[in-house]
Amino acid sequence: MKFFVSFVMFFLLLNGFATAQTLIQDSCKKAAARDPSFKYDFCVQSLEADPQSKTATSLEGLVIASMKNAASQTINVKGIVEKILSDKKTSLGIEMALTDCIELYTDANDSINEALTNVKSHDYRTANVHLSAAMVDPRTCETGFKDLRHQSPVTNENDVSIQKILISLAFTNML
Repeated sequence: MKFFVSFVMFFLLLNGFATAQTLIQDSCKKAAARDPSFKYDFCVQSLEADPQSKTATSLEGLVIASMKNAASQTINVKGIVEKILSDKKTSLGIEMALTDCIELYTDANDSINEALTNVKSHDYRTANVHLSAAMVDPRTCETGFKDLRHQSPVTNENDVSIQKILISLAFTNML
C-alpha cells in the first residue's frame, strides 16, 4: 500500500513538472510571436532555471514568478554597481553614471514590486504601466555611460534585466 501511495505521489509530482514546463514553453512561444525583441530561448532557459516558475500552474502564477525573478535581477545588478562604485580603481569619469544606475535599479525594483501587487489584485493595466517604467531604467543606465563615451561595466547585466522585465510585461499582457 505504501508503495502504491508513493507511486501515485511521484506520478502527480512528475505530471505537475511536465505541466509547468509546457506552460513555460507555450507562454514563451506566444510572447515571442507577439514581440520581435522577445527572446524565446532566453525566456525558456530563465524560467526553467527558476524553482518558482517550474511549479507555476497558471499564466498568472508564471507572471508572479517571472516578476520575482526580474526583481531579483534588479537587486543583483544594483549590488554589482555598488561594488564597482566602491572600488578605489573606479574612474572618476563614470562615478556619476554608476550612482545614477544605483538609483535607476532602485526605481526599477520598486516598479516591479508595484506591478506584482497590481497583478495579485488583478489590475493588469496598472501592472503594465509599472513594468513599462521598469523597462526604461536599465536602458537609461546604459545611456548614462554612452553619454560619457565610456563602456558600461554592466552592459550584459542590463541586457538580462531588460529581457527578464520583458518576460513579465509580455506575460502580463497575455492575462
